[in-house]
Amino acid sequence: MSDNKIGIVVGVDGSPSSDLATRWAAREATARNLPLLLAAAYVIPQFLYAEGMIPSKAIFNELEQDTQESIDQAAAIAQEINPDLEILQEIREGSPINMLLELSEEADMVVVGSRGLGGIAGALLGSVSTSVIGHAKCPVVVLREDDMYTDPEDGPVVVGVDGSKISELALEEAFKAAEAYGTGVIAVNAWLDRAVQSTLAGVNLSSREWQRAQEEQEKMLEESLAPVKAAYPNVKVKLVVHRESPEVSLAEEACKARLLVVGSHGRGGFAGMLLGSTSRALLRLAPCPLMVVRGERE
Repeated sequence: MSDNKIGIVVGVDGSPSSDLATRWAAREATARNLPLLLAAAYVIPQFLYAEGMIPSKAIFNELEQDTQESIDQAAAIAQEINPDLEILQEIREGSPINMLLELSEEADMVVVGSRGLGGIAGALLGSVSTSVIGHAKCPVVVLREDDMYTDPEDGPVVVGVDGSKISELALEEAFKAAEAYGTGVIAVNAWLDRAVQSTLAGVNLSSREWQRAQEEQEKMLEESLAPVKAAYPNVKVKLVVHRESPEVSLAEEACKARLLVVGSHGRGGFAGMLLGSTSRALLRLAPCPLMVVRGERE
């Protein structure tokens, strides 16, 4: 049980994407023995302010009632997953983004669907999920409504590792999840896009030079894994080093995974960036729930 009293937070708005996120969050809360907080917010329609109108109490009541119905719907979904799950509720007037970001300061993780009722069909992410990923104080898990995910109970946790500080945090979250699931970790390092930064850079590297670069990456991976392997001795880990783009490699390895974990940006990221190229690409490519981990300083 975490020290955080609110446990896992899931954004709720009554949409199919929200329902998918709620199901996953309920299973996650059960696996981690954490409470589940269903969070929803409502906003007074903008047109009511066009002529300086003051919304009536009846409008507030109606919006709050509609929001409560979405919460009740989500609670029923969560109870189907686990009738004994501790379920908390939070309803606020105002921005759902601000609400989720505030809750992220005390949560173990925030779970969101890729887009809610306000999303445009075919859009990658709604404004809520995009903003929460970029600014939350805890890991954020995104579930795409179109990923046909089946939640394999024995699936591994796949994590991207590049030797950066943020990937160390991603490793910690991956091993924590794997221990809760009773499964293993696949630690992936893909380095094709960083080859030009190496002293081995060049268009026509020989097989011998490629092999040396591969060995360097494997050594880095072993060093990065040493602390978490010691902290989680019962979690089995498989090391994978690919000479291809990180997003492609991670997506391939995660095809049968229970969770994919990445840092918000790695070695190539700039301080202050919201998301790196790999994490952005995986929001579109990940075939399973994607956890984005941000640095403690962010």
